[in-house]
Amino acid sequence: MAMSVGGDGAEEKPMSDINTTPLVDVMLVLLIIFLIAIPVAIQSVELELPKVAFEPTETKPENVLLAVRGDASGNCQVFWQMTPITSAELLKRASDNLQAVVDRVGKANLKPDDIPEVHIRGDANAPYKCIGGVVYTMQSAGFVKVGFISQPQLGAQ
Repeated sequence: MAMSVGGDGAEEKPMSDINTTPLVDVMLVLLIIFLIAIPVAIQSVELELPKVAFEPTETKPENVLLAVRGDASGNCQVFWQMTPITSAELLKRASDNLQAVVDRVGKANLKPDDIPEVHIRGDANAPYKCIGGVVYTMQSAGFVKVGFISQPQLGAQ
């Protein structure tokens, strides 16, 4: 509140007008903040995220076990079991492996469980292009099930 002091000598009475300019400024700033913040907080795609739990993998003898890592110069190193191979060798070997399974079981008797899986162990420091390239190569060879082997953190169940 403000009070009028001095004047023409007329009867002095307190001024009852409130200066609303600062109040309006604060309200406009809050309105702008909420207009920007609310859409960010509200917009989201509804997902049911998987519950992470340690599940031991069932390793069948026909499964393909690959290890992928990157070296200091940024090149990718791929290992089939313990043998280092190139990308072209990986495609050929994977195609031959899958064809051998189909020939052994017979195309007419082939069930989804008969097709071997690919288990990839990727180094934590390996570039994405290395692991993504291996996944693409194995899918190009005809493998449908590609999984990643990881090591759970201590105490995580």
